[in-house]
Amino acid sequence: MARPVTLFTGQWADLPIETMCQKAKEMGYDGVELCTWGDHMEIDKADQAYCDDRLALLKKYDLKLFAISTHLVGQCVADNIDERHKSIVPDYIWGDGEPEGVRQRASDELIKTAKVAKMLGLDTVIGFTGSPIWHLLYSFPPVPPEMIEKGYADFAARWKPILDEYQKLGVKFALEAHPTEIAFDIHTAHLALKALDNHPSFGFNFDPSHFGYQHVDYVRFIYEFSDRIFHVHMKDAYWSDVPMGVGVFGGHMDFGDNRRYWNFRSLGRGKINFENIIRALNDIGYTGPLSVEWEDSGMDREAGATEASAFVKKVDFAPSNVAFDDAMQKE
Repeated sequence: MARPVTLFTGQWADLPIETMCQKAKEMGYDGVELCTWGDHMEIDKADQAYCDDRLALLKKYDLKLFAISTHLVGQCVADNIDERHKSIVPDYIWGDGEPEGVRQRASDELIKTAKVAKMLGLDTVIGFTGSPIWHLLYSFPPVPPEMIEKGYADFAARWKPILDEYQKLGVKFALEAHPTEIAFDIHTAHLALKALDNHPSFGFNFDPSHFGYQHVDYVRFIYEFSDRIFHVHMKDAYWSDVPMGVGVFGGHMDFGDNRRYWNFRSLGRGKINFENIIRALNDIGYTGPLSVEWEDSGMDREAGATEASAFVKKVDFAPSNVAFDDAMQKE
């Protein structure tokens, strides 16, 4: 049984939704993961009729919908708000830009997003959480443990009420563990779950590209959080085998600059071991979609996304239901 291969539309939100559907079908995808920016899924407009229209459009192109994503607004819930956020959220979320007001409006939007997911017949919302302590990543001046603990407590206070509403609706929130988020490796993912008292509606969107260049064991992440892998992004990254002039922190350079130690690459053109990922997903019984998040600053996106669709279908395989040596044994 092959898992459905979908395309995350976040990097294609400059295209109208119907154009995106046409292209996704032409590129060989079974479905899409709709972002909540551009006109792909507008939460402020999404009543039942709107959702039914979106589903009808997807059906027209024989595409399935398994999840919607709210990375941009989700980032604002627990983040330190500044002028960067103004460019990524709708005006009605930004308002006058007063930080606590932005956070509260973002929180309200996250709950609305769960209600929209329910109207679409979905049980998974993917996104970011933001982090009040990401700026404390490097411990100088020395960071007292209490500051980190306070940051996780603040994150939990903001997210628990949201997750309680998700639980009532039967919807799960899948954090894409990622630098700048409250969880960005195995240890911080455990800290986030602990802060939330292991809330049943909180888990992860597994994306290996954010772990590889950090030298975090991304296959171990699958096993360690086997009951919390709610969704999977297929994305690749490349990192250098030799020292570079710009290290893992990126040197304030744009993505794609060849002087960087690492960059995202089209699937199969980086260093992520997808064979081991598929085997691990089979081991934990994950049967959900494999969603391509296509990012490669040095490659045409339509050519790359078409190639990526074929790559995922080739690398995926169903687990065995028999032991290979059973046939060698007597009855």
